[in-house]
Amino acid sequence: MNERATYKDAGVDIEAGAEAVARMKGFIRSTFTPGVLTDVGTFGGMFQLSLGEYANPVLVSSIDGVGTKLKVAFMADKHDTVGQDIVNHCVNDILVQGAKPLFFLDYFATGKLSPSVVVDVVKGLSEACQTAGCALIGGETAEMPGIYQEGEYDIAGCIVGIVDRDKIVDGSKVLPGDMLIGLASNGLHTNGYSLARHLFFETAKMSVDQFVPELGSTLGEELLRPHRSYGPAIQTLMQEFDIHAMAHITGGGFYDNIPRALPKDCQAWVDRRNWSVPPVFNLMQQIGNVSEPEMFRTFNMGIGFVLVVPNEQAKAISDRLTELGETACIIGEVRSGSPEVQVL
Repeated sequence: MNERATYKDAGVDIEAGAEAVARMKGFIRSTFTPGVLTDVGTFGGMFQLSLGEYANPVLVSSIDGVGTKLKVAFMADKHDTVGQDIVNHCVNDILVQGAKPLFFLDYFATGKLSPSVVVDVVKGLSEACQTAGCALIGGETAEMPGIYQEGEYDIAGCIVGIVDRDKIVDGSKVLPGDMLIGLASNGLHTNGYSLARHLFFETAKMSVDQFVPELGSTLGEELLRPHRSYGPAIQTLMQEFDIHAMAHITGGGFYDNIPRALPKDCQAWVDRRNWSVPPVFNLMQQIGNVSEPEMFRTFNMGIGFVLVVPNEQAKAISDRLTELGETACIIGEVRSGSPEVQVL
């Protein structure tokens, strides 16, 4: 008689999945806000909207992943920051339109489930959700043998936020003469890692645990710095000042993201001399002899978020951002022309 086949024989360990869920529960519950109506493990997460402060509420959603930054996490065997990356990236994406996050859902997929790894990822998710005031309301952990290489996984996340229709930031107020304020990034954030990995690990033959004097840290520590969330500071700022537009500097860098915030008759002029580019970008440029336009199209170059504000309020807004704990400076201005970016 043939032996009885099991799901575990095929590569899916249900017990490991149950262990992971049990270890995640505390982190997930720590993010619950008053609107959450369901506990961990239900088929669908339920969230009750409190609409008292909204005259005409609009839901804003976004979905994204971490990209090949995960490859660095695999190399360093460090998994507690990539969860922060995905939440903060999504928070910033809906922040651009003035939205406040309500809840977040994650998707974690791997070939063979390691409970300790997925728990580290969820720990990062929960920490970022708590900072954003966002509930981690649900998710999916998928074990799919044969799809992913050993020791690797992928994560994605979906966020839902809310904004009053009259307070949506859509760039329609932007005028020539408005100023651009840049907020400092925390290194590469989650973009440009395919080029970064090529430069550091293939061209320069560096290792993830190698100490790099120019960076003041190991290469892995630099490349795994979490994507910053600008939500807390910007939410406060929007209650005090008139913000005409915002841009999250993600894939596509300056050239592709700032024009998304501008009307068709305006363009951005950015003065590269107005801020200090962090050493990691200069080092990559030197290693690969990368052109300046390529750097500004691929990376954030030390600026993770851009505000477009009235000229007369620019200094006060920059000063207020400093009070709120951000490193901010005026990096350029809006001029008449087609919606593009000129980097001086």
